[in-house]
Amino acid sequence: MIVAGIGCGRETSSEDIVSLIFVALANFGIAPENLTAIATETSKADQHGIAGAARSLSLPIVRCPVADLGRVAGRVLTRSLRVQEIKGVPSIAEASALVAAGSNARLLGARVAANKVTCAIAIGEGS
Repeated sequence: MIVAGIGCGRETSSEDIVSLIFVALANFGIAPENLTAIATETSKADQHGIAGAARSLSLPIVRCPVADLGRVAGRVLTRSLRVQEIKGVPSIAEASALVAAGSNARLLGARVAANKVTCAIAIGEGS
């Protein structure tokens, strides 16, 4: 299972999200058609940009509760003070990718960021 974890602002466009997903996948030599899902924190899953990106890529959105993000907090590679203050966890993109990728999940590298979007790629065995 290959998952793109996404963190972004409320007004982020689906085009910006899709573009960054493609950048992140290319960084690791992964073809877009091998992506299994998009993941984000539960309250962000219905945001216009994330929902539109999932539709555009014909992928499901995995909704990750904050409690689950907290359980993988020690395995993230980058930390956001802003996210820590707002959500109580150090990461949305990286943690969501890890949670959604399931068993034996690992990040392929640190998240990438552009245009108020962060994207992390994780690979795992699914749930």
